[in-house]
Amino acid sequence: MQTDTQFTSAAMKRTSDWIRSQEFPSDITIQVGESSFNLHKLPLASKCGYIRKLVSGANGSRVTHLEIAGMPGDAKAFDLVIKFCYGVNFEITADNVAMLRCAAEHLEMTEECKPGNLVGRTEAYLEEVALASLEGAVTALRRAEELLPASDKVQLIGRCIDVIATMTCGDGGHEGLDDVDAPPKPVDNWWADELTALRIDTFQRVMIAMKARGFKGIAMGTMIMLYAQKSLRRLDMNGRERKKMEPRQEHEKRVVLETIVSLLPREKNTMSVSFLSMLLRAAIYLDTSLACRLDLETRMAAQLGQAVLDDLLIPSSSPEGAGTAYDVDAVQRILAGYLENEGEATRLDYNTDDDFASAASPPNDVGPVGKLMESYLAEISSDVNLPVDKFTGLAELIPERARFNEDGMYRAIDIYLKAHPSVGEGERTKVCGVMDCQKLSREACAHAAQNDRLPVQTVVQVLYHEQRRLRVPPPSQAQSYAGGESPALSYRPTPSFNGRDRSAPSSEVSRLQRENDELRMELMQMKMRLRDPSVAAPAPAPTLAAGGTRSFPSSGKPPLPKKQGGSGGGGGGGFMKKLGRLNPFVRDPLAGGKVRTKPPKDRRHSIS
Repeated sequence: MQTDTQFTSAAMKRTSDWIRSQEFPSDITIQVGESSFNLHKLPLASKCGYIRKLVSGANGSRVTHLEIAGMPGDAKAFDLVIKFCYGVNFEITADNVAMLRCAAEHLEMTEECKPGNLVGRTEAYLEEVALASLEGAVTALRRAEELLPASDKVQLIGRCIDVIATMTCGDGGHEGLDDVDAPPKPVDNWWADELTALRIDTFQRVMIAMKARGFKGIAMGTMIMLYAQKSLRRLDMNGRERKKMEPRQEHEKRVVLETIVSLLPREKNTMSVSFLSMLLRAAIYLDTSLACRLDLETRMAAQLGQAVLDDLLIPSSSPEGAGTAYDVDAVQRILAGYLENEGEATRLDYNTDDDFASAASPPNDVGPVGKLMESYLAEISSDVNLPVDKFTGLAELIPERARFNEDGMYRAIDIYLKAHPSVGEGERTKVCGVMDCQKLSREACAHAAQNDRLPVQTVVQVLYHEQRRLRVPPPSQAQSYAGGESPALSYRPTPSFNGRDRSAPSSEVSRLQRENDELRMELMQMKMRLRDPSVAAPAPAPTLAAGGTRSFPSSGKPPLPKKQGGSGGGGGGGFMKKLGRLNPFVRDPLAGGKVRTKPPKDRRHSIS
């Protein structure tokens, strides 16, 4: 196959020298672009209908100079036309057939002028050689798009695209359109590289034709991803400062990106979330249309369960210092779209039969999404330009079913309050209001109780809910949600041979452990009240009354501490009772047995 080197100026010079060496001198000079050719009217007019019209007639003999404007392929193509007119042999290849076909159409070198003319010769080569193979069709298409709009006039681009779509998708493409389980057609590296080097409008036409013949899904997504990486590789979308770009170049990039988004396949999981995030960053950077950005956000929402933290860290389009570093509004819209899709999937599960629901419903990934959003909140919390409303708005959007505990939310709140020390007490309370204190782990509760950045009201709630959780009986003793007896209590263990329940020691140890935790929480409350005397005490905790029952003081205030060593079960006596329960040789007074106690020292025994 010949290369472009045979059509250089040196080759044109040799052709011109051959013409000048003929016996007859030239009688016409033809200008094509910046090149001039000294030629003869007779061989040109015999095969070129365009030149025949100009040199024939009464005034035709006086024409000695012609200028051919709009010549497809310019002087390079006209040099081959001259060789054809003068009978000089040259080779038609897949590289030059498109140029020759368009030049022949422009110069009207049809069969009416002379049989076997250049139009017929090039058409025969296209049908028999170039468009008979995928490689020839791709090469011809690459050369034809350089000759627009002349190549479209002869329908050359459309024919090349049809051949490419048919050969890449196969003859059975239409039959596999409804087969969702069919394996994706492989993408060959060489023709993928060739097609991704096309202009965006030509690439769009190729993708539409291939999609119509069954080329879709992952294979089509791979082609689009390769094209996007080539065409958008020079965009710096991670920096806050927008680099200056020529208006024309920026417009071209914007058109390319919007066209790529319109070509994305609608099937789920055909594009990675990271690639969609890259396109969204480019769309924000290039200021594409709103519909383009919303389309990308909708696609990301459908696959949010597969995203990682870096996929959500989308730089904001606002200049540095004037707004947040990351586009929080876009992430909030993505999360809202995910929740909407999840709600529709849930309704589908309830409104369809089991077989269809199991095939149509997506996996339940609300838990990982909740953790992802908490990590995102913690990442953006350190931004000094992040207002309270944006933080709370995104936090409140995370559903409670996605938050198994509040440790991640507490971490984000702590980072936000640390990065915004000037936030008032009311706004601090609003920020902490997005957290459910009942779901904090014991480690988080211990940290929150000593956190000076939290409002006092939140600390009181943390301590109160932790104390309530400590007093809740274990699951084996809890009542069911319906108000009746728990299924765990429906089984009554049979007493052992000695008349005692074998689970009594373990239950006793558990109760002692809970009471130990209660003492620790009461100590933490006392430390908090010493730190801030104006704080109101939390709801009073129940006290242990005689007979093992719990009772509350009549007033709303906590009971005053009693002196140690006094009668009536003072603080020291109660503590000694708890220690006494650890002694296996002393029976528990709550169990109903008698206990031998030492009489007080001030009491005397009489002998009678």
